[in-house]
Amino acid sequence: MSGNDASTGAGHYSRRNIIKVGAVAAAAGTLAIGVGTATASRASALGPILGTVIDYSAGVPSASAIKAAGHLGAVRYVSEKRPNAQWMAGKPVTLKETQAMSGQGLATASVYQYGRAETADWKQGAAGAAVHAPKAIAIHRAAGGPTGRPIYIAIDDNPTRSQYDSLIKPYLVAFSAALRAAGYSTGIYGNYNVIDWAIKDGIGSYFWMHDWGSGGKIHPRTTIHQLPQNKQRTIDGVVVDINNVYAQDWGQWKPGQSGGSTPGSNTGGKSTGGATSQQATADLLNGLSSTVPGLDATGSSVTAEQIDQASKLAQQLGGMISR
Repeated sequence: MSGNDASTGAGHYSRRNIIKVGAVAAAAGTLAIGVGTATASRASALGPILGTVIDYSAGVPSASAIKAAGHLGAVRYVSEKRPNAQWMAGKPVTLKETQAMSGQGLATASVYQYGRAETADWKQGAAGAAVHAPKAIAIHRAAGGPTGRPIYIAIDDNPTRSQYDSLIKPYLVAFSAALRAAGYSTGIYGNYNVIDWAIKDGIGSYFWMHDWGSGGKIHPRTTIHQLPQNKQRTIDGVVVDINNVYAQDWGQWKPGQSGGSTPGSNTGGKSTGGATSQQATADLLNGLSSTVPGLDATGSSVTAEQIDQASKLAQQLGGMISR
């Protein structure tokens, strides 16, 4: 999918509005709380392992081979391959693939990650979300992904607290606001610290944890845990990561399902409501930028009065979403 096509998935909000939402939230910490506390993680505490799912990017194993290996499904990239990473033949996920998975009784969850290391998506802060969120939404939709389901936002790093506060938090908040306006919820892929910091900031409802920098700990709110590299397996000629699942609802979906429902016998996710609710959410997001005059995209010009205005709008947004 081209960048222009992906951008059309943004719906009723503009890139400028997403940047401003992130800037206000980074300064005030208000929108993060309003958006993130709408739903709690389905894995409020670690319990028994309910099964395994896989993730992969070097190719696409057949759905029948995935089922034969005993997995529940896969977490798949709703992001394109980087120009210098043509080996990523498994990016992005396609409708043909998710339909084949569904035909075998398997489910799919969505994750967005385009850049990595020096080009990591989060290093652009809130401005990065304005670029990447519309693409995630468009590819998710093109692959048959319904509304009412999360898209995991990848933080594939071991960042410092300073990096989290200055760049990652604004990126997550702005990305989450875009997802909410389009009818989706937020998942976060990160290490122990990123998940812990995001939860304390009220960001995210689903948490997929990796071990880099996690000190051997598994966060108690973990929904999915990606096992170490030495646990990788090869399925149908493709090297895959193995992930333990700790929640009935791990963010999964099947193409053709109605928005907000969860396939099979798993617990359904909380629906974000119909078109009217989504439009109202988008209107509030647009209002957040239009009623906070003089706001600089970096947040450097935020005043106490602007923070107060943003706080009131964020409270309205949080109240509407929780209904």
